[in-house]
Amino acid sequence: MRLGVIADTHGLLRPEVFHAFAEVDHILHAGDLGPLDLLTELEAMAPVTAVYGNTDGEEVRRQLPQVASLVLEGFDIIVTHGDQLGSPTPERLNAAFPEAEIIVYGHTHRPLLTVVDVVVTVMNPGGAGHRRFGLPPSVGILELEPGIPPRGRLLPLLDFESE
Repeated sequence: MRLGVIADTHGLLRPEVFHAFAEVDHILHAGDLGPLDLLTELEAMAPVTAVYGNTDGEEVRRQLPQVASLVLEGFDIIVTHGDQLGSPTPERLNAAFPEAEIIVYGHTHRPLLTVVDVVVTVMNPGGAGHRRFGLPPSVGILELEPGIPPRGRLLPLLDFESE
């Protein structure tokens, strides 16, 4: 199973995301979505599990949880924006969600893919929306197969020269 991982779109769904997620089976959005119609665009590609972030308004917060828990291919996955932990780190997220085998978060706009406690995969796909902190926008891909550790990669969305 291939997962598209995205966060911090802030209402901007770049055309490059459609290319990056062309063959995904499920999409995880880790908050700061922007308008809800962005979810409809993502759902046209694959089923979406999404959470709200600290900049999302009341309409989004009524529709989405702060934390989503799901099982895909036998992996316990947590999706959260992470802002409830202040400045989220892989270690803080692992402590907050000790049952998770995969943790996806956003908020920092800084892409990260790491392993905590030998077996917990933690991914922040970076910010996919407007460029911030001098970082190129990015998304992530996670590949899941039962009995094999998750494989992941971060993908910069390179067409950002116009900003």
